[in-house]
Amino acid sequence: MSNLNKLDFKALEVSGRNYLKWIQDVKLHLTAKGIRTTIKALTDDKPVNKAHKANAMIFIQKYIHDALQTEYLAEENPHTFWLALAHRFDHQKDIYLPEARHDWQYLRFQDFKSVNEYNSEVCKIRSLLKFCKVELIESDLLEKTYSTFCHQYCPATTI
Repeated sequence: MSNLNKLDFKALEVSGRNYLKWIQDVKLHLTAKGIRTTIKALTDDKPVNKAHKANAMIFIQKYIHDALQTEYLAEENPHTFWLALAHRFDHQKDIYLPEARHDWQYLRFQDFKSVNEYNSEVCKIRSLLKFCKVELIESDLLEKTYSTFCHQYCPATTI
């Protein structure tokens, strides 16, 4: 547990640009601290410990931008605070999907210096699409690689 305190991650930006990564980090840390239930909706009649709520609020506020801290200063319940942040920033999937589709459509093998760079970009785009509930199957990946090779070495071929 002492190693957990040494871990650090970026604060939530005012723009919410890093919201998706931020919520993942916060959930993992709250789970490791045993207080993740403070941000979940209560499913049973068991109340959440006030000390756990306070610890969760301190932790979450530590990792948000100062302007957001000021804006949500009156919020004392981590669950309602979590929902308020989600309401404000949870539209990220709508932003990432068109961007990921565009990147996938215009991905070309010849634009990269190495196979590793190309594979890394494919994995990044595939992960974004999967996050947005669009699944690429193995044949899609093979077709993309084949079509970029064919387009590069067979310019007369239309794809």
